[in-house]
Amino acid sequence: MAVAFTFPGQGSQAVGMGKDLADAFPEARRIFQEVDDALGENLSKLIWEGPEETLTLTANAQPALMAVSLAAIRALESRGFSLKGKVAYVAGHSLGEYSALAAAGFVSVADAARLLRIRGNAMQAAVPAGEGAMAAIIGLEQAEVEAACAEAAKGSVCQIANDNGGGQLVISGARAAVELAARLCTEKGAKRALMLQVSAPFHSALMAPAANVMREALAGVARNAPVVPVLSNVTVSPTSGPDEIARRLVEQITGRVRWRETVEWFGANGVTTLYEIGAGKVLSGLARRINRDIATASVGSAAEVEAALAALG
Repeated sequence: MAVAFTFPGQGSQAVGMGKDLADAFPEARRIFQEVDDALGENLSKLIWEGPEETLTLTANAQPALMAVSLAAIRALESRGFSLKGKVAYVAGHSLGEYSALAAAGFVSVADAARLLRIRGNAMQAAVPAGEGAMAAIIGLEQAEVEAACAEAAKGSVCQIANDNGGGQLVISGARAAVELAARLCTEKGAKRALMLQVSAPFHSALMAPAANVMREALAGVARNAPVVPVLSNVTVSPTSGPDEIARRLVEQITGRVRWRETVEWFGANGVTTLYEIGAGKVLSGLARRINRDIATASVGSAAEVEAALAALG
């Protein structure tokens, strides 16, 4: 009867997220203040009041989502809950891996906020606007999608960026190659091939300049062994060594987010319940499509904190 905590990635953000937690728990409110102080700006005002288009910007959405997740963690901890001993593993989807690591004590919340701001800016700057793209491919086998990417790339970049499970794969790379691969996937029988409204080709080889930036940024922060093992996006294996975790975070910038395999790994290793910590319910929905034997719950509001505390004991 093991429990794992998962932390959402970009796309789960919404104006007003976390306000309920901040109002109900002083410890949660202090997280938002800590993030504001670390970034030298009033990010919490943007999180709670918008505008949405500014919150959605990569450099804002990444630290904002981490702040909400850590506010939920602090709300739980304020009532005596401890990750160590109660939670077997943590994992996060893309930027959510930083939230998972901050929750587990690998880095401070302030450093996590600064790292995610650097990460967001570096990912945005890696490719000129309009030159990259991403597309969601629904209902096509992974081998077929990989073949379409290889056919479309022709010396350019086109690769699977996210294996989200439930028949959903996301491809990423140079715009012309991604558009061609999406058409090829449709011809191969995909139910849908949908170009995504994103600002850069995340988790592709085109992000190599951002990976270099993050290697340097991670080298400059204090790192600790996490109090619970963290499942890496790129290896789908538990890591606890600070230097290895830092290497995996660098690889994650250009590597595939293997979320389907992550949920499958949880199921194979005794996890019976996944708690999604922070904004939205995206990961819970994916988990239900991947493994219906694993129960899911969300912890993003004061009421959900109370429900989780009652269930976790």
